[in-house]
Amino acid sequence: MFKLELNIYIHSGKSESITIKNEKGRLSQEEIDRMVQEAEQFAAEDEAQRKKIEALNSLSSFVYGLKSQVGDQEGLGGKVSDEDKKTILATVKDATSWIDEYGSSASVEDLEEKLAEIQGIVNPITAKLYTGGATGAKDDDDEATRDHDEL
Repeated sequence: MFKLELNIYIHSGKSESITIKNEKGRLSQEEIDRMVQEAEQFAAEDEAQRKKIEALNSLSSFVYGLKSQVGDQEGLGGKVSDEDKKTILATVKDATSWIDEYGSSASVEDLEEKLAEIQGIVNPITAKLYTGGATGAKDDDDEATRDHDEL
């Protein structure tokens, strides 16, 4: 049997006391300890499952977002070449099939590797949009601004 006593001080200076006793129909200390131990065991499993779900959601969101962007003719779909668009769509199709087949049974590491693989294919294509498809364009721009007088 255990007893918990709390003293509460109110702003008026008055003190109130609450006592909680383990009486009939309540859990024993052994039962409470067992439940705490089980909760700690399941916490690790829950954390692993949460990480797996987050990894699967990240992969799925990236793939489906990519598919949507390629279909948008005013966005990414209208800015990449037909060859690059075919590459992206083939990657999306492959990734979607992989998710359908292995996504629920894949490990967190497998899901992260698949996302990195897809990004490795797509990122160079999208990087061309920011560089204008040519290397060294930034250097030319820097030279043009250097012609101005410096303070």
